[in-house]
Amino acid sequence: MRELEFGISILPAADELARSRAMVRAAEAGALDLVGIQDHPYQRRFVDTFALIGTLLAETERLRFFSDVANLPLRPPAMLAKQAATLDLLSGGRFELGLGAGALFDRVATMGGPVRSPSESVDALEEAIEVIRLAWRGDDKVSFDGTYYRLDGYEPGPPPAHPIEIWLGAYRPRMLRLTGRLADGWIPSFGYLKPDRLPEAQARVDEAAASAGRDPESVRRAYNFGPPEGSWTETLAAWAIELRVDTFVLWAKDEAQVEHFAAEVVPAVREAAAG
Repeated sequence: MRELEFGISILPAADELARSRAMVRAAEAGALDLVGIQDHPYQRRFVDTFALIGTLLAETERLRFFSDVANLPLRPPAMLAKQAATLDLLSGGRFELGLGAGALFDRVATMGGPVRSPSESVDALEEAIEVIRLAWRGDDKVSFDGTYYRLDGYEPGPPPAHPIEIWLGAYRPRMLRLTGRLADGWIPSFGYLKPDRLPEAQARVDEAAASAGRDPESVRRAYNFGPPEGSWTETLAAWAIELRVDTFVLWAKDEAQVEHFAAEVVPAVREAAAG
């Protein structure tokens, strides 16, 4: 299993930016690894996720940031690849791309985005992953002829500073299989996938990875969570040992909670998981 990593996830809410910045500062000071920012562009309260990530990258020196997860129907993959590469290049390699097939298509439609069935959404996501990785290769020109996305001699520009990982927010069987075949990581959320369902989902990811000739352990296993504070150490250690979670992302409520998580919980979980 890879080395355990710990981070927080925050909302890009305009009326919570001061609190969010304070939590990020606490995460940086507490030597956490990651900050995820949700992406729901149709939410009235929310600022743009990628603009906020760029701002926070400029205000930090060590933390890595990721979209938790990017809304593909509202973010064309060629442009998404450009945004991700730019953030990574300007930050010296501190960006990872969390990506989702999309949901709440009635809200997506209000912004002019496409309305897709679940099957179409997975097909489009698979194409998007290929487009994004083509754009990151650094070729002079890129062409792609898909059902949902087409590039005709696109000049993608500077590649990222490091090999950006693509983590998928996946829950259903086809998405889990896609994760195993193509993704660098899997990042479900506690609210949609409870711990007792993780083994079944993990097995689908593993089987798909092995069938594609990949080492299943090469796929990062991240988890967005927010259990009661008193159970954090025992719960997270059990998830690491029994459920193979290697990246823990806390839905933090305030700066004090982040400080406690970094100073007390993380060292205890590392020690317990190490045996």
